[in-house]
Amino acid sequence: MSDAAEPGETNEFATLLLELKNRSGLSYGALAKRLHMSTSTLHRYCNGTAIPTEYAPVERLARACRATPQELVELHRRWVLADAIRRAKAAQPGPPPPPAPSAPIPAPEHPGPDSPEGSDTPDDSDRPTTGTTTAPPDQPGEPAHLAAPTAPDEPVVSSLPSSPTSPRRRRTALIASAAAAVILATATLVTHPWSGNDHDSRDQQAVGATANSTANDAAPPSPTSSPTSPHRTPTSSPSTNGSGATGTPHPSSTPTTTAPPDTLGNATPVTVGVRPYVYDSPCSQHFLVDSEPAQVGPPAGEQDATRWAAAYGAVSSDEQRVALTVQGTGSETVVLEALHVRALTKSAPLAWNDYSMGVGCGGGVDSKSFDIDLDNGSPTVTVKNGQRDFPYKVSESDPEVFYVTAHTKAHDVRWDLTLDWSSGSHHGTVHIDNNGSPFRTSADVDRPGYDYPLGSSDWITRDS
Repeated sequence: MSDAAEPGETNEFATLLLELKNRSGLSYGALAKRLHMSTSTLHRYCNGTAIPTEYAPVERLARACRATPQELVELHRRWVLADAIRRAKAAQPGPPPPPAPSAPIPAPEHPGPDSPEGSDTPDDSDRPTTGTTTAPPDQPGEPAHLAAPTAPDEPVVSSLPSSPTSPRRRRTALIASAAAAVILATATLVTHPWSGNDHDSRDQQAVGATANSTANDAAPPSPTSSPTSPHRTPTSSPSTNGSGATGTPHPSSTPTTTAPPDTLGNATPVTVGVRPYVYDSPCSQHFLVDSEPAQVGPPAGEQDATRWAAAYGAVSSDEQRVALTVQGTGSETVVLEALHVRALTKSAPLAWNDYSMGVGCGGGVDSKSFDIDLDNGSPTVTVKNGQRDFPYKVSESDPEVFYVTAHTKAHDVRWDLTLDWSSGSHHGTVHIDNNGSPFRTSADVDRPGYDYPLGSSDWITRDS
């Protein structure tokens, strides 16, 4: 999804995208197919008429075009600036809606003979004021005060073509103004009926409320609002935001927490930070990707692993190492009672290609961690390499970092974790996942493997 943006930083962002695209030698259609997006979307990104709302498709495009590390950094900088412009523009309030069209009011009839609408017989307002001669003022059916002076030897003009300054146009404008005034007055009377001697300030307040409703397209006034208030009050009760101010709640400003309140409704006294892809070494992390090597960019370091995996829809291969940073929210001590794993789905391994995030790392060093065998019928969290088992204690000034390694040799597993805690008489459970989605780990069963050696610009087949 993307939104239109303005020139400036947007043009600089689009210019670099277009340079990368042209350098790749690929057509819009071929490149869009590799990126799993529509050709029209890619074209809008490259000509600056739209800005991606997320950076992932931008990075995927740059890597498909073989961007250098320096170009990736510059592209990210330009996207941040362009996205800031897009967000600022989206936050600006739009213009007030135009007033509802009013029904035309028929023109008042003249005392003279009626003429069909659109006929060539002019009414008195159509007759020119200079350069022509109108009928004599004593002509039957026409009042003398509407007639123009006559010249004895000039002919009577029966019709004239309409012009921007013709009397007919002026009469139409006057009629439209009168109609608007009548409608406004009618709306005012409906909002606050006149009672003959009711001339106090409530009449002005009713008019103010009506005008405000038209300009802002606001909802009808709340039945609980004060009858003497000139402004509308929200129909919903005011709520308190994080700073103690009151206002109407908005979905985008609703505060979120790492975990729901405990069983007694108290705020959860712990937060859990999650790093879903932790490298013991670059060689330890492998991903399964449903793409050929030509469609996959260079490997990512640990700090970029989350974005890399999201960009290519990658799944951890064979094992996944997760880091949990658990910290109290106050000075009180919170006891972490136990950590549990849930296998949500379990199916056959993915038939995708295996990509290593590093080569030539040498032997790894086993570190303390909690271990999960996802192939077990009822997997549990166990200790490994001298890791001390639960319980633990944390506070705001004394956090704990736990490493959890989940592995499988025969399945594609979606899983998550729960952490039990207690603090005095309160207790609860924290749900832990990958930013709202389950963790996912799949076995690599005889799948083609690819490495990206140092100094290389392409993936190469892994030696058997």
